[in-house]
Amino acid sequence: MSEPKPIIQIRKVTKRFGAQVTAVDEVSLEIHEGEFFALLGPSGCGKTTLLRMLAGFEIPTSGNLLIDGQEMGGVEPNRRPVNMVFQSYAVFPHMTVFDNVGYGLKVTGTPKSEIRERVREVLALVHLEGYEARKPDQLSGGQRQRVVLARALVKRPRVLLLDEPLSALDAKLREAMQLELVKLQQVVGITFVIVTHDQDEALSMADRIAVMESGKVRQIAPPTELYEDPNCHFVADFIGKMNLLSGTVKSSGDGKLTVEVEKLGALTVSCPTEASGSLHLAIRPEKLVVSESPLPESLLSFSGAVDTLAYHGSESRVFVTTDSGVTLSATLPNRHRHGTAFHSGQPLWIGWEPEDTLVLTD
Repeated sequence: MSEPKPIIQIRKVTKRFGAQVTAVDEVSLEIHEGEFFALLGPSGCGKTTLLRMLAGFEIPTSGNLLIDGQEMGGVEPNRRPVNMVFQSYAVFPHMTVFDNVGYGLKVTGTPKSEIRERVREVLALVHLEGYEARKPDQLSGGQRQRVVLARALVKRPRVLLLDEPLSALDAKLREAMQLELVKLQQVVGITFVIVTHDQDEALSMADRIAVMESGKVRQIAPPTELYEDPNCHFVADFIGKMNLLSGTVKSSGDGKLTVEVEKLGALTVSCPTEASGSLHLAIRPEKLVVSESPLPESLLSFSGAVDTLAYHGSESRVFVTTDSGVTLSATLPNRHRHGTAFHSGQPLWIGWEPEDTLVLTD
């Protein structure tokens, strides 16, 4: 099988604002044609600046940006094969849906007959047939968002850039629009690049995700790999929930690693490579099990008591403080109608399979 063709190539791109602020720091990555790619990270990590450089609204301090094989240095935003959907999805309030969507074609002199055909086509894609004559104030938030998407897609860009496009929507509508965006991307077949700080959004939508921290890319991987095999402490802590334990290596070899963890003692876990010095062990809460009776000897397990319970509808998080004073959290499905059967102060055992332990040397 041939390697996917890169439509975006970012080569050692740096963006500085003045002498003090480096927003993007020597970032290099490739985005494949037809891919749904996410730039994920906390506020201020440089993800939106990187997107704005792709759009042409910011100029790199150094490095190269190529889109569809063409160097973008000196290419004006309106001449790039991209279109951008901004965080505040403004529409023209005095225009109808049809005129909003067709506006970009109109200003570039596209014939009226072609505008009608292309607007009709793209409104069908975003499920807004029959809404052509409505004004924005007659639409819901989700429908206005679809208008903005249609306005971007009607110009048939090679790449669609989306800057936190769903952040203004309520939680339920946001989740529905995530699914719609994925389906839309699959139908139109063009490359989508989305910026988000919402890890669940990125995991549920993207083919691959680049996690950014302080202007640098820490890891690029498909969602499953990113979640199950983070390459550093930052990614492990940022993506999903995690139990993190600090320790010092006592022995390493033959696929095993023994780490001395403060208050928990020596823990032996699976590790395919040798390690030394200080490191972190990480365990996802859903990998932990809790029990009122001692757990099997094959598990790394500790006795303790329930500290707090957090109810999340379909699941609960149980925080157990071990007898040695370390608090671990387990995520449990709520099979009982009124949540978990455990209660605060209840004595419990908590543990996990050694092979479910992630070893983080960075």
